[in-house]
Amino acid sequence: MNQEQDNITKCQEKTTHLKFMKEALLEAQKAFDKGEVPVGAVMVKDDEIIARAHNLRHTEKRIEGHAEMLAIIEAARQLGDWRLEGCDLYVTLEPCPMCAGALIQSRIQSLYYGAKDLKAGAIESKLQLLDIPFNHQIKICGGIMEGESKALLQSFFKQLR
Repeated sequence: MNQEQDNITKCQEKTTHLKFMKEALLEAQKAFDKGEVPVGAVMVKDDEIIARAHNLRHTEKRIEGHAEMLAIIEAARQLGDWRLEGCDLYVTLEPCPMCAGALIQSRIQSLYYGAKDLKAGAIESKLQLLDIPFNHQIKICGGIMEGESKALLQSFFKQLR
């Protein structure tokens, strides 16, 4: 594990991070209640939530129906710009390659996430997409409320079996 990845897993669960991750978990619960994989996200700018979303891929039959993508789309609509500079995304699960790419393209400031995605995670688990020196770099902080995020996912998949 490189130094940057080590920093991902050891970031502090500051009060602000916990506050916004709890909001993302509320969104994840909405997905759970709809029979969607329980992932929730909130986009924050200037310490205020500007967008909320949860997975709707199956419900809306949308390829980009991941919580992160929907939060990015809503935040861009709210701000009237595709550039989300100064925005922070809180999401309950490590983003996939599609979502990680969208985070780079939207130029968010920071990514905070809960549980690792050992099957498709593009931040530290399968790929380290944000470690590549693209024209925009994102601050990364993983493992915030990881236990709660993981428990919700495990409960969902246990119901499916």
